[in-house]
Amino acid sequence: MDTVFDLWFIREYDYREDTELHIGIYALEDDALAVVDALRGEPGFSDYPDGFTIISTQLGMTGWQDGFVTTIGPPPKDAAGKAFDLPAFL
Repeated sequence: MDTVFDLWFIREYDYREDTELHIGIYALEDDALAVVDALRGEPGFSDYPDGFTIISTQLGMTGWQDGFVTTIGPPPKDAAGKAFDLPAFL
């Protein structure tokens, strides 16, 4: 199987939903690193330059397979009363 490099920007908050931006998928890790270098100076990214994450993964590999359930109630991150999804195995 071929390895690819999945680039994300993630900023975690205590008081609201996290920011998770999928930047792109690259054939080479060096390509993903070059994009990180290019984006670090952009608005928002420049305030949180360590928010970039590169995840190596295999093409054709199935990841999450356990389904999910939707529930109503106090979800994580203090968004009380809104619907949210949880892994099915919980």
